[in-house]
Amino acid sequence: LCAPPAEVPLFYRGTFVHSTPQTPLLILEDALLGVNTHGKVFLCGVYLNSSLCGFLPCSEFFMPGMVDTHIHAPQYSYAGTALDLPLLQWLNKYTFPVEARFEDLKFAQQIYNQVVKRTLRNGTTTACYFATIHTDASLLLGQIANDLGQRALVGKVCMDRNDSAKTYKETSQESQEETLRFIKELLEKKYPRVSPVVTPRFALYCTEPLLGQLGAIAKYNNIHIQSHIGETVDRMNVVKELFPDSKSYTDVYNKHNLLTDKTVMAHGCYLSDEELTLFRQTGASLAHCPNSNISLCSGLLDVRNVLKHKVKIGLGTDVAGGYSASMLDAVRRALETSKVLTIQNPGYKTLTFEEVFRLATLGGSQALSLDKQTGNFEVGKDFDALRVNVAAPGGPIDLIKDEHPKVGIWMLIIQIVNSDDRNIVEVFVAGKKVVPFTEKTQE
Repeated sequence: LCAPPAEVPLFYRGTFVHSTPQTPLLILEDALLGVNTHGKVFLCGVYLNSSLCGFLPCSEFFMPGMVDTHIHAPQYSYAGTALDLPLLQWLNKYTFPVEARFEDLKFAQQIYNQVVKRTLRNGTTTACYFATIHTDASLLLGQIANDLGQRALVGKVCMDRNDSAKTYKETSQESQEETLRFIKELLEKKYPRVSPVVTPRFALYCTEPLLGQLGAIAKYNNIHIQSHIGETVDRMNVVKELFPDSKSYTDVYNKHNLLTDKTVMAHGCYLSDEELTLFRQTGASLAHCPNSNISLCSGLLDVRNVLKHKVKIGLGTDVAGGYSASMLDAVRRALETSKVLTIQNPGYKTLTFEEVFRLATLGGSQALSLDKQTGNFEVGKDFDALRVNVAAPGGPIDLIKDEHPKVGIWMLIIQIVNSDDRNIVEVFVAGKKVVPFTEKTQE
């Protein structure tokens, strides 16, 4: 290791923290990690001579980049406001009028630059974005994510049924044609880490013909699918009325070939055990969005039951139903939701912070079927990573004792942090440092 070959440009030594399918939190102290010229991990193990001083101070560690499995990029423009109504009224009064503005590409450019930069600063190296019904603005979001270095799934929203906002919907034909154009043009860009995702907003806003068309498009192109499911009781009831021939909300999507091993559905608070079984059988996953579920009084997801059914699950911020674009906030809210369920039922097994750490990293990559590329520091995966300093000057954490790295991780998760977390000092995607931003990407 004294003279690494020329094609191996980077070695990192220090403490590495990540998850595996078997272990929710694995801590490698005084470890050595090698990243090749393609940005992939080729070596990760404990350093042989532990008596030598490490490259990183003991208050610092590397962790995998966080994965936001569900975020509405256009809604970042009003995040932290407009949470005074239940979901369906909230959509009609606030969301649809704002999203309609994204026909203006200048406005879209401003907001999409802001949301991608903010999520990267917060340590989100992978994001699964809803855009709007506007194809050109959705393509712009993909370009911005690529230019700023984020790994992203981007979806042009499809909705051909919306009587509450008649100026913000498409015909079935328009939705199908524009989805095909969006997929074609985004794939032609050949961005290395940005991909299209078929995006029916949710069953309430899509007719059966459109759902069938979108399922066929996703299957033909072998691409990801995202939508919403089981978020509120009201929404569940309306879906029953609109799709009387379907056994359940999940069955609506399944009938139209929209449940696959590349599908991620947000929320799922009110799914039955039978529906969770169907999720496992099809390989579909859930995005747990606790901030949004609480802020809009939607419901509480029993993550323990989802895990019991062996359904893939990650965390999402669900901006702007969730008021924070920080995945660390999603981690905290997931813990709090689990504790509320324990208050309601003292026999309930509360999630541990180690388990929720895994949901934010490896769990998210599994939910997006990207776990072969990212999610932890296994050899062969891209080096998507955060360098964290829990004792960063001016940061929000007061580290009282220099103890085991687990203490630092716990403090990072539990302490109240700024929206641009000063403890995250560097962000890497596929081995390339993407924060702080270069002059070119700031323009």
